[in-house]
Amino acid sequence: MTDKEIPELNVGVVGHIDHGKTTLLSKLTGKFTDTHSEELKRGITIKLGYADMIISKDAKGFNNQGKGTPIRYISFIDAPGHEMLMATMLSGAAIIDAAILVVAANEGIKPQTKEHFMAVRAKRIKNIIIVQNKIDLVTKEQALKNYKEIKEFVKGTLAENAPIIPVSTQQGVNIDKILEELTKLEVPKKEIDKIPCFLVARSFDINKPGTKIEKLRGGVLGGILKQGKLKVGDEIDIKPGLIVEKSHQKTYQTLTTKILSLHKGNKSVKEVFPGASISIETNLDPVLAKADSLTGCLVSTKGILPEISNNIMIKAELFKEVLGITEKKEVEPLKTKEILMLSVNTTITVGTVEKINNNEVELSLNIPVIALKGDNLGIARNINKHWRLIGWGEIIQ
Repeated sequence: MTDKEIPELNVGVVGHIDHGKTTLLSKLTGKFTDTHSEELKRGITIKLGYADMIISKDAKGFNNQGKGTPIRYISFIDAPGHEMLMATMLSGAAIIDAAILVVAANEGIKPQTKEHFMAVRAKRIKNIIIVQNKIDLVTKEQALKNYKEIKEFVKGTLAENAPIIPVSTQQGVNIDKILEELTKLEVPKKEIDKIPCFLVARSFDINKPGTKIEKLRGGVLGGILKQGKLKVGDEIDIKPGLIVEKSHQKTYQTLTTKILSLHKGNKSVKEVFPGASISIETNLDPVLAKADSLTGCLVSTKGILPEISNNIMIKAELFKEVLGITEKKEVEPLKTKEILMLSVNTTITVGTVEKINNNEVELSLNIPVIALKGDNLGIARNINKHWRLIGWGEIIQ
């Protein structure tokens, strides 16, 4: 089986802070995903600052060492567990096909566990694996009690029958079981015949300080191709694009550039299809792409993307209670003129509610988006000076 034939999957790792997500990923992939240092950004193979791997199978079972037949290519996105980084978590949820929910057996279901789980549900992620981590820190009775708590937590949801794998990340217990479950997850159908739609989750300048002008590389975009295909040499539009400030007013300028090279993992490819995360080297001035300045943009072949929208109409669905806080609090109905945080694909924007008609809501946006009908978004409200996820919506106009 060639790399081209290996099914590809983007998997988010979600859960409460300090429940062992990053350590788990280092065991699964052999890479630490939180080392977003400058030297990592220098390489063209950087995808989202996260990690990828190939799961193989030999006579002894599933492994991540390349022994036997390659079964699946996995690109991991490590979602921050801290409550202050909910917006980043929602952006990550926009580009995943499946999720691993990590619950520490010694701590159980925490506020951010609930909030992350609902974010995954809001983004319509159906493929979920639950990892009951840190079982080495509890007794058998405590582990069983925690298992029942998890079962109760997911009862009546899409994850009701999700596998719950007891794991000790530190001791490497049952890591192979996670690899096995990852090979069972449904791989989304690749919609190659649709117009290309690439979600930018990161952008950066890969040039080292002091690089001579003639050796400078163009700006790099990292993310996933949601649909369609892109190839080296394609002319592409990046929208909303560059922020231009004139007379204290911000406008957005579409960037048009050319694809110089495409990279998947540590391999250079000529063409990409929907699947694992990729990076695109462009002929943009690297200054325009540095420090994630183009994160949240959409990319397609030249002349295809619609104009940016400063107003959107959504069909909203609110949760029954506020998540991420310790006290029980009902989600109040939306009100006109209130300000909400919205996550549209990998874009985070703030919108003011202008009109409400039943569950249809019109919002004016302070950061414009490329509104594609049918796209879903997360809705967060400022509660006690923190953005809290209160529901989700679908763009209808």
